[in-house]
Amino acid sequence: MVYVALLRGINVGGKNKVDMKILKQTFEKAGMIDVVTYINTGNIIFSNHSLSKEELSDTLAEAIYTDFGLQIKVLVRHIDEVRQIMEAVPAAWKNDKTMKSDVMFLWEEVDDASILENLVIKPNIDTVTYVPGAVLWSVDKQHVTKSGMARIVGTKAYKQMTVRNVNTARKIYELMQDHGGYGV
Repeated sequence: MVYVALLRGINVGGKNKVDMKILKQTFEKAGMIDVVTYINTGNIIFSNHSLSKEELSDTLAEAIYTDFGLQIKVLVRHIDEVRQIMEAVPAAWKNDKTMKSDVMFLWEEVDDASILENLVIKPNIDTVTYVPGAVLWSVDKQHVTKSGMARIVGTKAYKQMTVRNVNTARKIYELMQDHGGYGV
């Protein structure tokens, strides 16, 4: 089965530095197959045929602690879960000089539409949608400073998700689709 591990809070602002080449080796030592990392923000695509998502998450968090001394929560998603999320992202959404669009992957304990009740959403500025596994957010760049969602950092809800811009999320899904172990 093909999975992605999404690490929260690594290589951000000079904190929790993790070398992706060493992280790849960490995953391989932990029994993951065909490990591929994508950019420095902690996106690791891999295959595993024996462990559940929960077991994968625990195993990988322990391996990261052993090799890096960091207590990092590891969010694991199967390719089918990522497919459902990415199919819900409007095709016109992008992350560029005119638009900011993010996929906020949710921890299981908050993966419910009620998460929207904990977010500050300005309907005339923010476009926010819940889909199982994520909150999708888009805003015109000219309105980012007026956005309620732009103030999510530091909130309780923010601590229960890991965010990727839509361009990165699409690339992760593409890599998962191209992964050697897909469908096995």
